[in-house]
Amino acid sequence: MFIGVDGGGTSTRCVVAGESGEIAGRGRAGGANAISVPDPAANLRAALLGALAGVDPARVAGGVFGLAGVAGATEPAERAWRDAGLAGRPVVVSDVLVAFTGATVEPDGAVLVAGTGAIGARVRARRVVRRADGLGWLLGDEGSGVWLGRRCAAAALNAIDGRGAPTLLVARVAEAVLGAGSAGEDDGPALAGELVAAVYARVAEQGPAWLGTLAPVVDTAAREGDEVARGVVGEAARRLCRTARVVCGEGVPWSGAWARGGGGPLVLAGSLLTEPTELAHLVWAELGRWADLVPARDAAVGAAALALRAALGDDPRAAAAHRALIGQAVR
Repeated sequence: MFIGVDGGGTSTRCVVAGESGEIAGRGRAGGANAISVPDPAANLRAALLGALAGVDPARVAGGVFGLAGVAGATEPAERAWRDAGLAGRPVVVSDVLVAFTGATVEPDGAVLVAGTGAIGARVRARRVVRRADGLGWLLGDEGSGVWLGRRCAAAALNAIDGRGAPTLLVARVAEAVLGAGSAGEDDGPALAGELVAAVYARVAEQGPAWLGTLAPVVDTAAREGDEVARGVVGEAARRLCRTARVVCGEGVPWSGAWARGGGGPLVLAGSLLTEPTELAHLVWAELGRWADLVPARDAAVGAAALALRAALGDDPRAAAAHRALIGQAVR
């Protein structure tokens, strides 16, 4: 049996699979990004134990964890592995690699992820050879859920104090953060103070990933035609597309050189790009002009496929099992 784990900023998924690619167990828990989650090992352990229910741990021959910040993620991954009663050590790779291998059996291509965080990567022979962004909520992750949440809250506050244009985001952010009926007509300064205090408190209590909960607020307002929200989402799309072009080495995005040159598929991953969001609409439309786009599925099966390929090597069964795993993926 082989284990695959995908630990993101807001959730962790785990699958246990046999050597022919059949999935024997699934588990899910909270986020496992060491940058934005206080105790990633606890959530990794919970996902592992959920997937291993009914499976003898002694049958596990190997595992791959796809996690952000590989260097800092190795210790919590190994601790969770031991706590789950598993022998040996798991292999820890980048979360972008398992997102890629969870969507395609091709060895080469690229991947763009926009969920809680955001990153782009070039993949060759199932190894990440180039990356852009993925710098965390404070220094980067441009176009991510956290980035959108920060911009959303800031736009609402700018509208309240007059530095920005009027926007639906004032009422929507107030409702999301403070509860229904929080946005009055004549309480601008008081409302701003309450919002600032509440946002900082939430981040202190739940970590920066909480800001991503505001991403649907700005995306919905953009779909409804709010110009301020449309500006925020449009800027997120431009930044994500720039990240994709950088990792693909594509200087003229509409030339089609990437696809004609056999660059491989460009996998779009993360909830912001795989769900029917306004951001996804903009990014797919732009990148689809020059690349063959493939939607990500379940990165945990990509991690399991890497574990299985590491054990079976060039055995043709590895490719067949990889295809079978992708076919069973759950978005």
